[in-house]
Amino acid sequence: MNDGLDTRYLESLLGYNTRRAALTIIARFMERMAPHDLRPVDFSVLSLIGHNPGITSRQLCAALSILPPNLVGLLKSIEKRELIRRSPHPTDGRAMGLTLTAKGAALMQQAEATALDSDLSAAAALTPAEVKTLTRLLQKVYLSPT
Repeated sequence: MNDGLDTRYLESLLGYNTRRAALTIIARFMERMAPHDLRPVDFSVLSLIGHNPGITSRQLCAALSILPPNLVGLLKSIEKRELIRRSPHPTDGRAMGLTLTAKGAALMQQAEATALDSDLSAAAALTPAEVKTLTRLLQKVYLSPT
């Protein structure tokens, strides 16, 4: 609904289309994650911890492009909710490994099902093959070396 505005130039730009799609997907995701009290970054951090028990803060920062000072407060908040625990890293004496608690694992089982449902809903106009292609193409943009 562009009220008759000429948006053809903007719609020809990858950044514009990516941002519009991201806003739509994230809004839906946030609405559906509200019952779990998880923001997108919380979900991403917990998902990585769940799928990579013992992951370090440094690894989380690198994987999610988060600055260390920003991650510190986030981890404290998640730890306060008793969703994660810290333990000495088995090979790096200076690092702490992060794992989900039973409460965190149960929450993430529900949250990951919600995330999948949210994605499927957001991509309802696409075929499964188109979703796979779109995902692969987006990953080529952000995973390719510059």
